[in-house]
Amino acid sequence: MCEIFGFSGLNPRQINKELKEFFSHSGKHPDGWGLALLDEYEHSVEKEPIPAYKSEYLKERLREPIETKTMLAHIRLATIGSVTRPNTHPFEERDCTGRRWTLIHNGTIFDFPKLGKYGILQRGHTDSERILLYILDEIKHETELKGEPLDVEERFDLLERITYDMSEGNKLNLLIYDGEWMYAHYNAVNTLYYYKDSDGCMIATTPINDHEWRPFLPTRLTAFKDGKMVLEGTNHGHIFTENKSAMNQFYMTYSEL
Repeated sequence: MCEIFGFSGLNPRQINKELKEFFSHSGKHPDGWGLALLDEYEHSVEKEPIPAYKSEYLKERLREPIETKTMLAHIRLATIGSVTRPNTHPFEERDCTGRRWTLIHNGTIFDFPKLGKYGILQRGHTDSERILLYILDEIKHETELKGEPLDVEERFDLLERITYDMSEGNKLNLLIYDGEWMYAHYNAVNTLYYYKDSDGCMIATTPINDHEWRPFLPTRLTAFKDGKMVLEGTNHGHIFTENKSAMNQFYMTYSEL
């Protein structure tokens, strides 16, 4: 699949060492890399559809200090969608209120018909981009019902409902940032860990340094702000278990479409 890495902090933290370690895993995840620095006054999304270890741009980028309060990074092992820039994470869009959402995904959506209509709307061909477009449509629907923008707890409740519905039968490891809160969700056991210290919280598919990383509790949505967990949802119980023969059949069928 892929690997994801995020950081939420109270103050800017230099993360070059951790990024170098994370991107060194790209030998096993060679189908693109991406880095989003999401601070209020310094916002950038950089990505290429090549292995991170082959990117001269990324090597130069990591030679300069990178300090941030909020970061998402991704290395891709393609399952759905060819190796192109539009299929490379992170994905980013604005909702109906102008709020900017950024998403990275490790997993595959095998069966969730509500994503189908976004195939003609998206820039690329990944199920991950369709997840983001679906979230924004649901935001628009709820905003229109309310008559004003959703507050942070309402956005959490909406994402919790979405992850509950979408996680059944699908691998849904996500990091999402909405400009205020970072949301984490995963449902494949032992595929998401965190490390917390006084500077903030790091979240990654696999531990990326020698500190004491702890596994997330699976099958629930959590939200972070300024390096602290601010909300934890209920356990929906939709553990993802790999069925290799069924997965292979799915990928074969998808490649023929």
